[in-house]
Amino acid sequence: MRTSSLFIILPLIILSFPLRTSAADSAPDPRRPAAIETEEVPPVPAELQARLAQYQNLRAAGFAGWDPAGRGILIRTRFGNSLQLHRVYEPGGRREQITFFDEPVDGGFIPGTKDEEILLSMSSGGNENTQVYFLDRKSFQTSLLTDGKSRCGINVVREDGSQMVISTNQRNGRDTDLFLADPRKPASLKMLMQTDKEFWFAADWSLDGKTLLLTRTVSANESYPALLDIDSGKRTELPRVNEEKASYGPMAFTPSGEFIYIVADAEGEFSQLYRRNQKSGEYQNLTPDIPWDVNGLEIDSKTGQVAFSVNEDGASKVFLISKGEAPEPTRRELKLPLGIVSSLEFSPDSKHLGFTLARPDAPADAYSVKLETGELTRWTFSEVGGLNPASFVTPTRIRFKSFDDREIPAHVYRPKNASAKPKAPVLINIHGGPEGQAQPYFTGATQFYVNELGIAVIYPNVRGTSGYGKTYLKLDNAEKREDSVKDIGALLDWIATQEDLDASRVAVTGGSYGGYMVLASLVHYPDRIKAGVDAVGIANFITFLEKTSAYRQDLRRVEYGDERDPKMRAIFERISPANSAEKIRSDLLVVHGKNDPRVPFAEAQQIAEKVRSQNRPVWTVYAANEGHGFGKKENVDYLRAVEVMFLKKSFGIE
Repeated sequence: MRTSSLFIILPLIILSFPLRTSAADSAPDPRRPAAIETEEVPPVPAELQARLAQYQNLRAAGFAGWDPAGRGILIRTRFGNSLQLHRVYEPGGRREQITFFDEPVDGGFIPGTKDEEILLSMSSGGNENTQVYFLDRKSFQTSLLTDGKSRCGINVVREDGSQMVISTNQRNGRDTDLFLADPRKPASLKMLMQTDKEFWFAADWSLDGKTLLLTRTVSANESYPALLDIDSGKRTELPRVNEEKASYGPMAFTPSGEFIYIVADAEGEFSQLYRRNQKSGEYQNLTPDIPWDVNGLEIDSKTGQVAFSVNEDGASKVFLISKGEAPEPTRRELKLPLGIVSSLEFSPDSKHLGFTLARPDAPADAYSVKLETGELTRWTFSEVGGLNPASFVTPTRIRFKSFDDREIPAHVYRPKNASAKPKAPVLINIHGGPEGQAQPYFTGATQFYVNELGIAVIYPNVRGTSGYGKTYLKLDNAEKREDSVKDIGALLDWIATQEDLDASRVAVTGGSYGGYMVLASLVHYPDRIKAGVDAVGIANFITFLEKTSAYRQDLRRVEYGDERDPKMRAIFERISPANSAEKIRSDLLVVHGKNDPRVPFAEAQQIAEKVRSQNRPVWTVYAANEGHGFGKKENVDYLRAVEVMFLKKSFGIE
């Protein structure tokens, strides 16, 4: 089925390790983009820029869908300053660029059409007010389908391509309503469902066009499935696996509509794949023997084949159910290289499964697998900047014990020549979310640090991370927030036991919630951490929750706690790094996009000013054309150079 996974617009968050300086205070730097202002950041030396160049010209490609007419695939990659859509007609063939916008673009072919009709999604300057466009490849005309200013997104497109469901907060800026629309006609939006302080999403559309499968999200731990009759507008709650609070999704109809496949963590610790019989109401657990999260689902609308992915300790496994409507469906694993798989989609002839594969030792590329034989086809061969792929370092998985004897997983990238003399300095990279997960992705930045600077890079999955069970996910909620910071303290202890790692030269970096973790670590371990890079991070939970975009507030309060509650407010006062800035004695680099709708720009200004008031140096990098992370190549390249200068200075690397 054509599910929402093809069109969910996830912001591109390239979180560099920022620095702080204001244009007025910094020496002139011809390499600093016009949209960036800095304070205390020195000019980037030409020799450093040259050294970084190869690592900054690595490419990656993401699978964005099959051509409905069988003429190749669509991919998302970058040749200029931002990610754009490209066409590839055959495996290994040239990449024909289709979109040419200044901003990053996402999208895919409209299903059920033989013409080259494409839906696009794009926001401006990182503000995440995504707009939806129709691109007619015959006339080369692009039409805006939404209002041009609200936050919009494509939920799902009907299998014949005649209609789509769009979500938008255009009514009041807070509530996200669902609309029906013609993908080819501007101003064709028709109200389908009005919401009130709830977040609803259309996950799939029945093949007969009569019913939508919805989910209502309360938090990362709690959501509810429902059915919506399109003609009557009647919404019916879908009976759940049991009465326990659980997370439901992804989900999809089978072609006949007799069954719904649905992923839920309703029983046990992990998300499992269920099949619900719509006549009997019975749920059948299809993966009780898999002790990991099922996290991806795709159903073929012609044959009923089901593909699903499993997150096994950060890496993906993909399985196929050949007969999804059979009385007793059976599965088999598709043997794929080690990596992270996303964007599953069956080919128009139902014989192949397309996907993106991100490997630990190479940039992400578009692949497909022939379902009958298991033959793997690589469609794109992304460039590695002229570097020798044999030099790339792959991570090792470790687990270290924290303060409560709980084991914390992490990925460690060690320099190939690491030894006791000299020991390698360490960069700890903390993910955001907070329910995100550090997975063994390939990045040019990590390879540069390891190979060129001899820095070991560690990606911990502290408590609160998804992928390790419901109990682990909830261990940092509300008043337990700082327990995850203690996990960083335990990692510092582990580093001190390693003969090849230098516990006296440790830095932390992270973005969004990871930025909070950076600041909190600097507060709690000022004598054990040399430097910190806070990218779009939370400095004060109270001001963050009060000023984050209205459509996000209630969801964030469920995760972090409600600042309007006196007890929770007191906890926030105690744990917010901005209120303990006097304890920060490490070097600090702060980076933020001024258009950030998630973590307000004021969070960066607040922590920088408070640390500076203690006569501590702070490097800052602020971008006028970015939001919650950096997506434009010129900005990312500059920030990468700044973060390298920052770490070299803090670690004493010549």
